[in-house]
Amino acid sequence: MKHIAYQLYCSRNAPSLDVTLKMLAHAGYKAVEGYGGILDDVDALKRQLDAHGLIMPSCHMGVADIENDPAAAIATAKTLGLETVFAPYLMPEDRPVDAAGWAAFGKRLAEAGKPIQDAGFKFGWHNHDFEFAALDTGEFPIDLIAQADENLLLELDLGWVGRAGLNPVDWINKYSGRIAAAHIKDIAPAGECVDEDGWADVGQGTLDWPAIHGALKSTGVDHYVIEHDNPSDDARFAQRSLAAVLKF
Repeated sequence: MKHIAYQLYCSRNAPSLDVTLKMLAHAGYKAVEGYGGILDDVDALKRQLDAHGLIMPSCHMGVADIENDPAAAIATAKTLGLETVFAPYLMPEDRPVDAAGWAAFGKRLAEAGKPIQDAGFKFGWHNHDFEFAALDTGEFPIDLIAQADENLLLELDLGWVGRAGLNPVDWINKYSGRIAAAHIKDIAPAGECVDEDGWADVGQGTLDWPAIHGALKSTGVDHYVIEHDNPSDDARFAQRSLAAVLKF
């Protein structure tokens, strides 16, 4: 496995980023994934990462931010030593409502990513569940996005695929060769972990990790990002989830 990273968004409610990085290093992590909320001072961020012996191979950056200032996005990627930039989300009011709209968004996304790719970085889209809700035509937004450009990669969030009622293994196999990273996120059994929005520590939920890991391995995915959208105890989540992933 090239990278087993921790998405820093999980610890957004921690006292400080430095506290989080120290906790992760102590837990045994070697890599993290960033997000837009911590990118105000990338030089300071890089110093913090270095101080705790952590690397950041990937980071989330907003589509509009990349479009508005691709040079800044590239500079951030270079400073942090990124390999891949992922655009992560669309607000509900910004989401297309039909197939034509999603196809157009895919083209917009591909165009936004070209300067990033030309600078030597990989670029892709990180999904939630709304891209896996079938349209009136029977098409899925995720497919329409991916069809825009074969060089547009995916960071497949397996928890959100499961939340959409679909089998993550099917989608891993479908997009073999285009998954640059996978979000390793688990779903709690029905009625459990209500205070954590129904998410579970990896290995403590309902996803079939032997089958999922087997599919990821067979399709060459070697970058895992451990994530929980709302852990009540991020240190517990980080430790238990890394232990589970290492047992895969």
